[in-house]
Amino acid sequence: MTEKLHRAAGANDTAAIRTLLSQGADLEARDGRGRTALLVATHASRIDAAAALIEAGADVNAKDAIDDSPYLYAGARGFTEILKLTLTHGADLKSTNRYGGTALIPAAERGHVEVVELLIAAGVDVDHVNKLGWTALLEAIILADGGPRHVEIVKQLLAAGANPRLADGDGVTPLQYARQRGYGAMAELLQEAGG
Repeated sequence: MTEKLHRAAGANDTAAIRTLLSQGADLEARDGRGRTALLVATHASRIDAAAALIEAGADVNAKDAIDDSPYLYAGARGFTEILKLTLTHGADLKSTNRYGGTALIPAAERGHVEVVELLIAAGVDVDHVNKLGWTALLEAIILADGGPRHVEIVKQLLAAGANPRLADGDGVTPLQYARQRGYGAMAELLQEAGG
């Protein structure tokens, strides 16, 4: 029954999901990769399936074999609607991925402006440091292209109180990285913020 539930989740088949759950399918059963049906739906960006599973009580923080959860994965991939569902159903804002980062860090790196806004509003720690020694602010500069989405993210992070002087493990600050990469708009924002 687990395989059927996971297939239904991946296919966005809410009728099958409800039927299987009414027949006793285990909402938190795992596949070979440690994924629950909700994580399968999240990976496939199946909003209706994710909503049906969350409404049925699926754990939005259940991690798979590589430390992804529906909450963390939706944030990292920019799946805004699923992220909103996880945030209103108990997402653990301190939860971290395999790199020791919160959902905010990959969202900032990948340029998911709306996701960053949602996570800041939800109260995610804007200065959390991952295993690489990087914050969301650093990743929005180091791993980005300096374009408008990342400039907006830097602006949002600074407005939310991100420390512009918080350097990486080598002592390099966000402002130094922005200057090295020629990201003038970011450098200006960081200077104004005291970076």
